[in-house]
Amino acid sequence: MKKRLIFFLPILLVILSFAAHKFYVSIYQINYDASKKRVEITARLFVDDLNFVLEKTYHKKTNLGTPNQSKDEELLLIDYLSNHIFISINGSKKKLQFVRTELDTNILICYLKVTEVSKITSFEIQNNAFMEQFDTQQNIIQSSIMGEKNSLLFTSDKYKGILK
Repeated sequence: MKKRLIFFLPILLVILSFAAHKFYVSIYQINYDASKKRVEITARLFVDDLNFVLEKTYHKKTNLGTPNQSKDEELLLIDYLSNHIFISINGSKKKLQFVRTELDTNILICYLKVTEVSKITSFEIQNNAFMEQFDTQQNIIQSSIMGEKNSLLFTSDKYKGILK
């Protein structure tokens, strides 16, 4: 079942990206790279939803994912994600570090990382991004940590979980 979910989620994102969507979904891939001692996070966010949420949160019109995107808007994105995604590894809260973004059609791909992680015995995540604006928002978390693949589905009712 999980293999099917992992296979069909990118296809679902592509299909939804070509139509005005009433589904509010973001996908987060979390991988642990033991050789680099870091956790790498890739977030796939619909650009229109992201700009809407940032405008409502910061009371500024943003142009992320367009040629008019500014460094200040990128800083708003970093601030927003830092206030809505929390990671605790081995019982210790970790700071997300922003790496970069790239655009894929109308999906903004955000690359984040947590460094200096030599070993993972427990991994907790909280992610309520976009949920304050979209009641039906779903954040799908897919992970590969120490060879174990897991998936979590976060909604406004449940936006915390433990990756085993």
